[in-house]
Amino acid sequence: MLHHIEIYVSDLDASHAFWSALLARIGYAETGRWAEGFSLAAGPGAYLTFVQVAENHATRPYHRCGVGLNHLAFRVADRATVDALRDHCQATGVSCLYDDRYPFANGGDDYYALFVEDPDRIKVEFVAA
Repeated sequence: MLHHIEIYVSDLDASHAFWSALLARIGYAETGRWAEGFSLAAGPGAYLTFVQVAENHATRPYHRCGVGLNHLAFRVADRATVDALRDHCQATGVSCLYDDRYPFANGGDDYYALFVEDPDRIKVEFVAA
């Protein structure tokens, strides 16, 4: 079973604002915060930790299509939750990906999902159960 995921970010405050507000809508809460990072969890299972990247590594570029993390996908209760997340993202200026094909960006009509980008351009996906 997955224990946790740790993601280094370029701007801790921007990442905190993005991740904590968005994931609170699907049951995540802040479980820890310190000068260089914070953690979010939804219950006793796996959690996410976000850490400010060290200055000597900050100039290394990230791109989700290169080697490394491409995206994180979260299962949500239903299509209404996906729609509510999209409304939140549009109201707060979060970049929605593939918006012209929402909510069926993967094709077909059985995979109802929202794709967005975090402040470091990491793709985040929310899929209706």
